[in-house]
Amino acid sequence: MSAVEETRSDISVKKAVKAPSESILTRFLALLSSVRFGIILLVLLVIAAMIGMLIMQQNVEGFEKYYAELTPSQKLLYGSLGFFDIYHSWYFNALLLTLSLNIVLASIDRFPTAWRYITRKKLDASRAYLLNQEQHATLSLKSESLQDAAERIGAACRSFGLKPTITEKNGRAHVFAERGAWNRLGAYAVHVALLTIFLGGFLTANFERTGQMPLKPGETTSQMTNLVFRLDEVARVPVELPFSVTCTDIQQKLIRKDGPILASNTLDWLTRIKIKDEYGEREALVHLNDPYDYRGYRFFQASFHPMGSARHITLRLTPQNGGPAQEVTIKRDGSATLPDGTRLDYVDFFPDFRLIGGKPASETTDYNNPAAQLTVTTPAGERKTAFAFAREVPDGMPVGAPVAGYRFRLVDFEKVSLWHTLQIQKDPGKTPFYVGGALLILTLAGVFFFSHQRVWAIVEARGPKRYEVVLGGHTNRNKLGFEDRFKKLVVAAGGHPTEVKRS
Repeated sequence: MSAVEETRSDISVKKAVKAPSESILTRFLALLSSVRFGIILLVLLVIAAMIGMLIMQQNVEGFEKYYAELTPSQKLLYGSLGFFDIYHSWYFNALLLTLSLNIVLASIDRFPTAWRYITRKKLDASRAYLLNQEQHATLSLKSESLQDAAERIGAACRSFGLKPTITEKNGRAHVFAERGAWNRLGAYAVHVALLTIFLGGFLTANFERTGQMPLKPGETTSQMTNLVFRLDEVARVPVELPFSVTCTDIQQKLIRKDGPILASNTLDWLTRIKIKDEYGEREALVHLNDPYDYRGYRFFQASFHPMGSARHITLRLTPQNGGPAQEVTIKRDGSATLPDGTRLDYVDFFPDFRLIGGKPASETTDYNNPAAQLTVTTPAGERKTAFAFAREVPDGMPVGAPVAGYRFRLVDFEKVSLWHTLQIQKDPGKTPFYVGGALLILTLAGVFFFSHQRVWAIVEARGPKRYEVVLGGHTNRNKLGFEDRFKKLVVAAGGHPTEVKRS
């Protein structure tokens, strides 16, 4: 038998052992906790949010008009995919839930490694390890003792904000210094911020209550209406509130008092209301840019009716049989009593008065022919209807004839719309969203503007009062800034910048 054959006969042949395959559950959890899968989910969530921004949502004012302008195919496609209410769709919530689970599982998988930087610091290192760092240097020091040389390195580290720890091992001194170790946990603080934002979004999507409430002075209601979308129509459904709202007054501050009731001519519109529930009654004022909060509900100014009206009117009354004229001002739905006992009740206002079908009405919403309708009650108790016009009324017109012994003239009025519409919203996810947003900004700033910097040094005797120092350093971010800091550290320790090397 040849030597080759003998050698081959001594070699034991082992069958390849196939590694056990991972279970479906293990592979599923690995996928669910992967960073790549999380990025894909985040991109999909951003795309869904962009769709919600580009396609008007059904709870936004003006949706009916937007919906009416869409083509039948757009209505069918957007409606079938849930694009008109995407933030409440099942797939948007599924994306939020899956991405939240991905963040939690990825954090659980990777947190122990990051935590070891905090709890198990690498206090010593080998010469080969230091020379293999991105930043390293070798220098000679003259010092009285090994401890004194190590203290010099530690002092240099402290001067650059690095906290040193000195240990001795096998006749060598090891110096470990670091700063910003907490930065290793910054990613997990970002995860907490994102989860807080997602929680706010989930609470808003599932427990938000929103709707609109048109209000005229004197009206009381405990309902708001919300838009409900169906493939063939948009309907408003009532939503019951835990309190009632009474409108006491509405007011509109115009840029030009002689101008129209338009948003472009409005500085502010105000709605005064009373809120009543089991806790009592309170008055509130809702401004255009100053919403009112009560029991988690927020009242906004949403819109106003384009029909013009008058908050108060000023009348000039001229006695039919002669005598001095008198002026009287009456608030909307108010009344006034004349010295002779005649009572005037402000009933209605027509910005563009016309008799249509024998009944007073307004032909347009503009103040082309303003007139006020009054109920006049004589001292004898007789009730009559009178109209006061801003323009001169020709003789012989019945609507301008004297009533109860007086001729009526509308000399002034404060313009206001017929009613205001309040937007009412209860958003339980608002606070978590704002807290998460603020936390996200702070944590991202901490992660990207700070870094974990570590420096090691081995101090070893090379003769009487002569010591060799090997330095190495590493950072997880801002490597150029750390390179400059490391060079200055070498100089402070007694070396020269030319001795610093970059791997």
